[in-house]
Amino acid sequence: MTERTTALADAAIHLVATLGMRGLTHRAVDARAGVATGSTSAYFRTRKALVEAVVRRLAELDAAEAEAAAAGLAAPGDPDRCAEDVAALLDHWMTAGRERTLARYACLLEATHHPELRGVLVHGRPIRAHAAALLAAWGAPDPESGSRDLVAFFDGLLFDRLVGAGALTAPEAGTPENRADLARAVRSALRAVLGR
Repeated sequence: MTERTTALADAAIHLVATLGMRGLTHRAVDARAGVATGSTSAYFRTRKALVEAVVRRLAELDAAEAEAAAAGLAAPGDPDRCAEDVAALLDHWMTAGRERTLARYACLLEATHHPELRGVLVHGRPIRAHAAALLAAWGAPDPESGSRDLVAFFDGLLFDRLVGAGALTAPEAGTPENRADLARAVRSALRAVLGR
C-alpha cells in the first residue's frame, strides 16, 4: 500500500470499528482521513474494493504484531510466565488495539458473505505455529491440536471480554486486575492442553 492508501485504509478501520460496516462509505473515509471528497473512490472504486483494502490493512498490521508477539514467546520458558505474556497481549488487544480488534470482528462477519476475504483475515496461523512449538517443547501430548484449541480459546476469551457477557462482568481492560484474571484463564487452558 502507498502512504495515501494506507491512510485511507486506517481511516476506514476506525469507521468500521466505531460505526460498523454500514458506516463504511467512501465519503465517510474522505471525511475521517481529511481528504477531498472523491479521493477514496479514486483509489478504491467500489465498496468491495474499500472493504478489501480494510481487510488487507488489518492483515498487514496483525501480521506485524503477531510476529512480534510470537518472538516474545519463542523461548520455551515457564508456562506460567507464558500465560502472563499472553494475558498482556490480550489486554493490549482490548485497549490500545481495541479498534483494530473490533474492525476485524466486523470484517470476519462480512467475510461470511464474501469468502475471499476470510483467507486474508485469518491471522492466527503464525500464532498457532509458535503455540505448537511451545507445546511440543513442554511435552504436550498433541501439540498441533492443542495449539488450535488454545488459539480458539484466546479468540473466544477476547471476543467475550470485548463484546460478550464478559464485557459487563470482567475487570476493566488495561488494569492489573484484568491482566491477572486473563492470566488465570490462560493458565487453565495451558494446563488442559498440557495434560497437567
